[in-house]
Amino acid sequence: MNQDQEPEATRRDASDTESSRANRGWWDRNADEYQSEHGAFLGDDRFVWGPEGLDEAEAALLGPVAELKDRRILEIGAGAAQCSRWLAAQGARPVALDLSHRQLQHALRIADAAPGTPGTPGVTAPELVEADAGALPFRDGSFDLACSAYGALPFVADPVQVLREVRRVLQPGGRFVFSVTHPIRWAFPDEPGPEGLSVAGSYFDRTPYVEQDGTGRAVYVEHHRTLGDRVRDVVAAGFRLLDLVEPEWPEWNTQEWGGWSPLRGQLIPGTAIFVCEAEA
Repeated sequence: MNQDQEPEATRRDASDTESSRANRGWWDRNADEYQSEHGAFLGDDRFVWGPEGLDEAEAALLGPVAELKDRRILEIGAGAAQCSRWLAAQGARPVALDLSHRQLQHALRIADAAPGTPGTPGVTAPELVEADAGALPFRDGSFDLACSAYGALPFVADPVQVLREVRRVLQPGGRFVFSVTHPIRWAFPDEPGPEGLSVAGSYFDRTPYVEQDGTGRAVYVEHHRTLGDRVRDVVAAGFRLLDLVEPEWPEWNTQEWGGWSPLRGQLIPGTAIFVCEAEA
């Protein structure tokens, strides 16, 4: 595909292999633009769960902040590892995993530019790992906690496989918290203004959203699961669902991020956060 040619947006089936290849390429190509556009909001060492701006420092969905010290924590779909840097600042021992090599290069860039937080005595810098979330390169029970802020799960055809891998590497009773686009959003256009407030499709249509080049080759894939699907996936993978958090849009947040905006955020949820616990 010519670099200047816009991909075609469609809805069609996409396998796990095709989705993984397409999304690795998309994030490698777009990591620079993504970090440039959203880096200020995300911060270099802030743990934010989504465009609404819900901060883990206040939400404590992984547990009391004071209890994160010395905990081994896996962040899946870490991007530039901003969340892991915040965890490291709390004294945790995080591992930041991502499919995209370029995203992890941005993690190194941030560490080089602002080494103070993980570089201070007693604070361990996040370990960076490039790998697919469906085949985690860790031993069983390697981690106390796991987290994912819009990482991996929206982009995979087989979310149960990812969840089972997370369950495998967690200690029994370990908590896994992940955020994804709220499933109801799939029924609405991805527009931040009034045009994004009318239902445009079936909430129950699980056909993936695919951007493809002129040859039909997928260059970006996102998969839809209903709220019920997500709950069943969590249970099937060996987790117990402790909470489902739907952040409200705060008054201080005036930004637009893709289809997220103050207008829409005051009327419909944009993010769903699943708080899960690994069954013994």
